[in-house]
Amino acid sequence: MKLQAYLERVKFDGQPRANLDTLRRLHRGHVENVSYENLDVQLGRTVSRDPAAIFDKLVTRRRGGWCYEMNGLMSWALDEIGFKHTRMAGAVNRAAMGDLNIGNHLVLWVHLDRPYMVDVGFGDGLVEPAPFVEGPIANNIFRFTLEDSGGRWWRFHNDPRGGAPSFDVRMESADEALLDAKCQWLQSDPTSPFVQNAVLQRYFPDRFIALRGRVMRMTTPNETWRYEIGSAKEYAAVVNDVFDVNLPEAGDLWPQIEARHRVLFPNGLNG
Repeated sequence: MKLQAYLERVKFDGQPRANLDTLRRLHRGHVENVSYENLDVQLGRTVSRDPAAIFDKLVTRRRGGWCYEMNGLMSWALDEIGFKHTRMAGAVNRAAMGDLNIGNHLVLWVHLDRPYMVDVGFGDGLVEPAPFVEGPIANNIFRFTLEDSGGRWWRFHNDPRGGAPSFDVRMESADEALLDAKCQWLQSDPTSPFVQNAVLQRYFPDRFIALRGRVMRMTTPNETWRYEIGSAKEYAAVVNDVFDVNLPEAGDLWPQIEARHRVLFPNGLNG
């Protein structure tokens, strides 16, 4: 696990320092160069929270990952650089599902001149770190809002064009055993959305691209369009060429992706 290898993976030039400029460049470099993806879950492979395993997958083998891996890798890098930070247990869709969802997301709190939220693992979330201040957060594509929910709880409201509508996070250290349990459940339970759906997401400087099953969606500041993948060969090419995910066997997922598509869109994408 070499910091320089991670810096090269996220295209960070220069000497990193424990300051806001470095944090912003790391955050943006990560979401623009390491795709959010859950394809190991789809392939029935165990997803580890071990830092060395995450480094090997995301840096050495040039894969992407989900929140536990993406923010886990960022947490390791922040430690290496010298940032003081806290790992927090997030709760995606707690607004609707309640405290049962605590731990289904990993979020970082970086301690600088004021507290900053760092989250490279939400897929269509932050592009750069955001201070814990109530109000709108402007990124280059989407618009978010932070709400102080009281009791050290904060709610991140996603852009209406995004995926999950919100997540909550409490500003305290996460129970790592809880994160382990939630990580195991999300990758194994048949009702988990990560078991049911293949997802890849990536930011670019001027657009955001998401692939959920067969449906690819590109969003720019002014428009959104959708495109339907037509074959296993095309799917594998998009995974490699658009999302820069080195997974030659991605096309093997096509039968289950087609089956899921028929469940979600029985009358076709525009039906």
